[in-house]
Amino acid sequence: MSSKQKVFALGVVLLSVTLLASCGIHGVGRVQTSGNAPGSSVSPNVVVPSANSISGRVGGDGPVLAVKIDDTFQAQPQIGIDKADLVYIEQVEAGLTRLLCIFSSEFPSQVGPIRSARISDIDLLAQYGHVAFAYSGAQSKMLPVIRSANLQDLGAEHESSQIYPRDSARTGPVDMLLEAQTLMTKLSEQNVPIAVSKNMGWSFGDAPSAGNPVSAVSMFWPSNTYYASWSSTESRWLLTERGLPDMSADGKQLGPTTLVVQMVSITPSIYHDKFGGVTPFSVTIGEGTGYILRDGFMFAAHWSRPTAADGTTWTLADGSQVLFAPGQIWIALTDTAPIFTLPTVSASPAPTK
Repeated sequence: MSSKQKVFALGVVLLSVTLLASCGIHGVGRVQTSGNAPGSSVSPNVVVPSANSISGRVGGDGPVLAVKIDDTFQAQPQIGIDKADLVYIEQVEAGLTRLLCIFSSEFPSQVGPIRSARISDIDLLAQYGHVAFAYSGAQSKMLPVIRSANLQDLGAEHESSQIYPRDSARTGPVDMLLEAQTLMTKLSEQNVPIAVSKNMGWSFGDAPSAGNPVSAVSMFWPSNTYYASWSSTESRWLLTERGLPDMSADGKQLGPTTLVVQMVSITPSIYHDKFGGVTPFSVTIGEGTGYILRDGFMFAAHWSRPTAADGTTWTLADGSQVLFAPGQIWIALTDTAPIFTLPTVSASPAPTK
């Protein structure tokens, strides 16, 4: 069996597990049948849920599907992105933002609205391996770049309307959806080798002790603003966009367990849209600074990604790794410093006489 066949065979098994999980079957994992490890409190024969290497979510590792999603007001509510393991916020033309969603532990039935690819996607996806890439087109000059990249080109021009249907309740250009489960099943049946999720440079565990408590953060792009507030009851950062709660199509407010603000250089690229708007390029290979937000705390950190094939590591000033909280991750790629809101301190009651 060739190496590609081995990768695909593993992907088929994991895809089957993932699709079962997305249909409501949870808790898939390994069964510990031997004695406990020293210091372990887990009893023999207890099912230990598998965790996804990208997000730490229950669901295990599966084939990686990357999807481009519109992020304008007209596109909301967006469909399926609450099931993503990781969501990138990227700057595009006119200072607007677009999302790149990474799915692996679970594939929703539908995702959308689907929009076109951008040059920043190529570098971002290189660290995941040969992923399935779903999008609705690209500038003609960029199409050869996508075709030559280490990814499975699954643009809408290559697929039928059964994979990319139109939503009659929406208007163009924000009416195209992706039948994600149908697409991944098709790839499995056609023996298409898709990379399986792996460690991306970060790990999961307890928060460091050196964090600063914050109740919220504002993140900026020239024509968009995100605001995230910490919810202690839901243990995640609830997102607001353009002053309105960022809601999914199923009525749940979007928000990650770990929120990353990655400071990057954003420069004009050689690509531009039909209206003359220049496509910005976000530099995600190299090193820089940023902020990790989890559990109501902010950690100033340093990011490093030496080559395109490397994952991104995050460390504190002393060189120790910043552990992420298991759950969905959002990474905001911006060149504008965020503004943090400190928790409100309740005044102490006056002493009684």
